[in-house]
Amino acid sequence: MTFRTLYDAGALGGKTALVRVDFNVPMEDGRVTDDTRLRVALPTIQKLRDAGAKVALLAHFDRPKGKVVPSMSLKPVVQPLSDLLGAPVRFAEDCIGPAAVHAIRDLDAGGVVLLENVRFHAAEEANDAVFATKLADLGELYVNDAFSAAHRAHASTEGIAHHLPAYAGESMRRELDALDAALGNPKKPVIGIVGGAKVSTKLDLLKNLVGKLDRLAIGGGMANTFLFAQGIDIGGSLAERDMADTAREILAEAEARGCQILLPVDFVVATEVKPGAASRPVTAGAALSADDKILDAGPASVARLVEALTASKTLIWNGPLGVFEVPPFDAATVAVAQHAAALAKAGVLTAVGGGGDTVAALNHAGVVDDMTFVSTAGGAFLEWMEGKALPGVEALRA
Repeated sequence: MTFRTLYDAGALGGKTALVRVDFNVPMEDGRVTDDTRLRVALPTIQKLRDAGAKVALLAHFDRPKGKVVPSMSLKPVVQPLSDLLGAPVRFAEDCIGPAAVHAIRDLDAGGVVLLENVRFHAAEEANDAVFATKLADLGELYVNDAFSAAHRAHASTEGIAHHLPAYAGESMRRELDALDAALGNPKKPVIGIVGGAKVSTKLDLLKNLVGKLDRLAIGGGMANTFLFAQGIDIGGSLAERDMADTAREILAEAEARGCQILLPVDFVVATEVKPGAASRPVTAGAALSADDKILDAGPASVARLVEALTASKTLIWNGPLGVFEVPPFDAATVAVAQHAAALAKAGVLTAVGGGGDTVAALNHAGVVDDMTFVSTAGGAFLEWMEGKALPGVEALRA
């Protein structure tokens, strides 16, 4: 897709840019405990400051449900953001009205103000046109740098874009470029890895991917459901046995679309899920007891997946291959992640991953920095993989 970026915005000096960021950061006792999302916004903020624009930041925090909840104020973000920028950041007690107008008016060129939680207004999540207009009246251009909120059609993510020239910020641009490289216009062959607990939560994802990928590896509890659907003994493993017909339909659809499904050919079994638990490798098809639980992919499955990755040009990854939080059941996820990252670092594989458990798993494997791109967007990343249009992205189309 083609979308407008700040490179299309022309001269910005003297203009006020309304920038939608994701500052829904972890906090404890009114203090930011993880500033990752603040750091992600820095390139866009600095680019606008360097161009001489005033920067007014729009963000939400938590779920105040349209009411002013003091504990959900964005004010605690001001000092850590100022420290990261190396420049003062003002705070406005509201995101519209006199407080916002005066705070922006008093900024010098290159100045930054954080406006109060947009979700203190019920009109934000309702994507109310009047509220969107009030936001738009504060500036001359709109920049969306919050891909993680782009799947929501809210006033500050979609409505405002109908009233101002709208552009993707630097973080949004990098995310969209990476996703386009993974699914939009990828280098072939393309392989996907989808793991996690339940098939039912990823039906749309699987149905979309089998029409786009050359190979799809399925792992985690989801794989157990597919194995069960094929009559393979899974003992007392986590599985959605009532989804067997659906699993068989997905397998048939994949075959019809020319997508090879890679299911585990062996697995690691234990009777309890705890660190260091006694475990054993089992070949798919062997008899299991009711106490046996499949908790990870086995070495033969890992070797086959490593071989498939080596033969691919593009990887898109969502979900772990086993119970990676509990060693030794992290072995498959770590081994495959490290191989994918090595290929990406060598420049022979475009490797894109995303989704909450995926980010945690790749961090656990120590490979986040070597992957081509790792999205922290969660729901927005999943909806993109499912082939759904994201309102906040559609509003930026060129």
